[in-house]
Amino acid sequence: MNRRDFAKSVAGAAAGAAAGSIASAMPGGTKTQSKDDGAVPFKLSVMLWTVFRGQPFEQRLEKVAEAGYHNVELVDEFVKWTKEEFAAARKKKRELGMEFDATAGVWHTLADANDREMFLKNVSDFVATLQELDCSRLILQTGNNVAGLSHAAMRENCTETLKRGGEIAAKNNIELLVENIDPLENPKYFLTSSAEGFDIVREVGNPHVKFLYDYFHEQIAEGNLIAKLAKNLDVIALMHVADVPGRHEPGTGEIYYPNIYRKLAELGYDRYVAMEFMPTGEPVAALRAAREMAMKYGTAGAKQSSNGNESGRFHATA
Repeated sequence: MNRRDFAKSVAGAAAGAAAGSIASAMPGGTKTQSKDDGAVPFKLSVMLWTVFRGQPFEQRLEKVAEAGYHNVELVDEFVKWTKEEFAAARKKKRELGMEFDATAGVWHTLADANDREMFLKNVSDFVATLQELDCSRLILQTGNNVAGLSHAAMRENCTETLKRGGEIAAKNNIELLVENIDPLENPKYFLTSSAEGFDIVREVGNPHVKFLYDYFHEQIAEGNLIAKLAKNLDVIALMHVADVPGRHEPGTGEIYYPNIYRKLAELGYDRYVAMEFMPTGEPVAALRAAREMAMKYGTAGAKQSSNGNESGRFHATA
């Protein structure tokens, strides 16, 4: 199961072994990962499920590194790995100067109180997998609506489950990142609004529970991307990038990412921005172009005026 499948059909899955702590994790900070070149304050990453599928894992990392990235996010690539395979993955990423900045891997319905204890057990168990990956951030989805429950009741369930999960996260020095999904992709999904997601994270009130702000989903669901970004930066630990429609690279659709990157630099956002798009052309070239756009417009202090054209190329003057 991957995160797209889960958004459409929720199922439980346990993974990992005994819980432990991750000494290198710094949930409130940003200095645990490799730095990007240039002066952008934020760190660029790639959600691996979107690119180089079907190729050996280590080769996929090499391709991401070739495109200029130092961080990678995972979903289920490691589910059947042995201890030796985890060790090989760690060795490879270190050789490439790369980190696994986030992963999914615990699939439960946060909106269902009946699923809470299994969720908590699986989060505890999954800490061992996070340790194997040298990763400290776990991406969560809320799951689908629960038949017979009001929206208010489901929201209360989500909040309470995340409060309990946050206690486990704090004990193990990891972060839980909650994500919304747009209602077109999954009409049954509970959390379709990032505005509500921001509120839930604030209600949880635990610095180890943050929000994953996905521009693709939010543009489809409600829009008003930059205003929400500026208002809620304190609860955002990760952003996902793709254009609308089609989930392709920036410049292919209606989201004007140069302005988003400028705003990130202006606000001093210094955490993670991950490319989660399906390339329309050769993947390395598409990832490299997306990185160059982020670097160009996200450089702190840059003063540029720009105009986009249909090809996705932007022309700027100092």
